[in-house]
Amino acid sequence: MTAFVFPGQGSQKVGMGAELAEASAAAREVFQEVDEALGQNLSRIMREGPDEELTLTENAQPAIMAHAIAVLRVLEKDAGLSIVEKGECVAGHSLGEYTALCAVGAFSLADTARLLKLRGQAMQAAVPVGVGAMCALLGADLAKATALAEAAAEGEVCEVANDNDPGQVVLSGHRGAIERAVALAKEHGIKRGVLLPVSAPFHCSLMQPAAEAMAEAFESTPPGPLRLPIYANVTAKLVSDPQTERDLLVRQVTGRVRWRESVLAMHQAGISRYVELGGKVLGPMIGRTVQDVNVTSVVTMADIEALAKEL
Repeated sequence: MTAFVFPGQGSQKVGMGAELAEASAAAREVFQEVDEALGQNLSRIMREGPDEELTLTENAQPAIMAHAIAVLRVLEKDAGLSIVEKGECVAGHSLGEYTALCAVGAFSLADTARLLKLRGQAMQAAVPVGVGAMCALLGADLAKATALAEAAAEGEVCEVANDNDPGQVVLSGHRGAIERAVALAKEHGIKRGVLLPVSAPFHCSLMQPAAEAMAEAFESTPPGPLRLPIYANVTAKLVSDPQTERDLLVRQVTGRVRWRESVLAMHQAGISRYVELGGKVLGPMIGRTVQDVNVTSVVTMADIEALAKEL
């Protein structure tokens, strides 16, 4: 049984999608539709940079989604492979949950692009630059990371944002608390803490204004029926009801991305093959979480052709 999974922020890089666009009209159509939906030449920023412009949250989020959907469309239109026929479920990491929903028809491509642009802007606006921060804890499990977050908080926000795999957890909150967490990591039996190059503290309670902005956005753009069920980030459970998923997307802005638990839940449900579309970030996390599974990351035309032969 196969799950199709979609990467989150941090998987963007200048040049993303250029080879696909050159090789396939299906990919070009995706980038053009996203550009038109946003009223900006995002595909040029993806292709040419500069890096600091692509990394801006409001650009990175729709760009990562557009790239993954371009890979999907090439798979579907050029290779004749339907994820609805080949897959049991989908999942996405943070913004990747929106990509997954687009992939299974719950949101149109244009609406997904606009929602992610808004999400990026709202997350950036929720906390002034420099006030928040995030850090990755390497060699940390959830219990150690939670204890460290509590010790470092000292009255400020310091929360587990992403539980990625058995050895990597991300904290988010006020800059002072996150810097204390990095300094205290070794005392808590954690190999090391690394400050992340992000512009806002995602997936913590400081993001509440952004959650409210998304709740409002879903009033006019609610998700429709899902052609495959999705494992939701904040519950690590399978969801097929659009109204339930809408509420979970609002909670996801401030809530923890329970990726490790989602992978375990998929594995327990009999998923033995994981196909990451549009990145090479989730594959290694999945490989560190469950053994004896087949993990494929699909980014290039060669990757697409190889997958089409296998599936």
